[in-house]
Amino acid sequence: MLVVNAGSSSVKLSLLGPGDETLGSRDLEAPRSEVEPGELRAALSSGLGEADAVGHRIVHGGARFRDPVVIDASVEAALHGLVDLAPLHQPKSLAALAAVSRALPGLPAVACFDTAFHAGMPDAAATYALPVAWTGRWGIRRYGFHGLSHAWVARRAPEVVQSATGAGAARDMRIVSCHLGAGASLCAISHGRSVDTTMGFTPLEGLVMATRSGTVDPGLLLWLLDREALSTDELGHALEHESGLLGLAGTADMRLVLTRAASGDQAARLALDVYLHRLRAGIAAMTAALGGLDVLVFTGGVGEHAAEVRAGAAEGLGFLGVAIDPGLNAGVSGDAEISAAGTPVRTAVLHAREDVQIAHETRRVLGAAD
Repeated sequence: MLVVNAGSSSVKLSLLGPGDETLGSRDLEAPRSEVEPGELRAALSSGLGEADAVGHRIVHGGARFRDPVVIDASVEAALHGLVDLAPLHQPKSLAALAAVSRALPGLPAVACFDTAFHAGMPDAAATYALPVAWTGRWGIRRYGFHGLSHAWVARRAPEVVQSATGAGAARDMRIVSCHLGAGASLCAISHGRSVDTTMGFTPLEGLVMATRSGTVDPGLLLWLLDREALSTDELGHALEHESGLLGLAGTADMRLVLTRAASGDQAARLALDVYLHRLRAGIAAMTAALGGLDVLVFTGGVGEHAAEVRAGAAEGLGFLGVAIDPGLNAGVSGDAEISAAGTPVRTAVLHAREDVQIAHETRRVLGAAD
């Protein structure tokens, strides 16, 4: 399986074997979402090897695409029709799709959606309290994102903690998945399905992120539009690219925030405190949606590598039964449990593997063994 993951300035290509082993990978520069055709062909022909099918990460599936789907002309046209729902992300996915399709014509291709895992959320979690005239006309709902990462957590977390809980209990686990990277979201998972998440109609809702604000009082935004004489484009840019850790600490890099906070930098300390406050509150809210918590999972760049963030989150969640072992937390490598002995809630760190999840979904749609 060739997995294609388009980012803000690059396209990541991974070739996975039948056992999900990585046979090759390449990151191609893609400024303005444009892949250089010659470089792409070279990577596909010599740097990676021959594929049997392609799985594409597509950010938004809208209301129509609730599951992965084989890509044909009508599906591709429908995906272009969803650009309005994700104008910053969807064009990048579609540009990569077009480039790979030109380089590998005739190869079966499947679209795997970041929104699909959340498509079955209960109406109570998916619905905004807005006039029905708006929600009905525009299909407004809480879509959620990072679904491929959260879906991988739903599959992988029970395997990591199964030895401590037993196979039967593993299948029924109540899991809170914390995908913490430049973008960040939480997901409440029950019986392997998403029942709530922190991102909403856009990826701006929810947690504090690297450059995104997370949830902000909409009344404040209306107030700023008036007082600052901002255009909607200027406000959107500030919320997306100038807020979050960057807005508070002057850097979007959590590693620098942690270093500066430890050295006494007050702005960095405040940024970290705000980040952790929102994170703990979000985990508690996801636990309430589940009616309890069995497993807490950290994944994504920050979730996997920032032991201080994991420890800071756990310190405020003891009332839920969360406690982590300082030694295990500091020395974690790969997929591992970091729970303190005897704690009722298991805590684990998982390597984000959207590529494996995409390969799994692609095989399922194409009827291949998985």
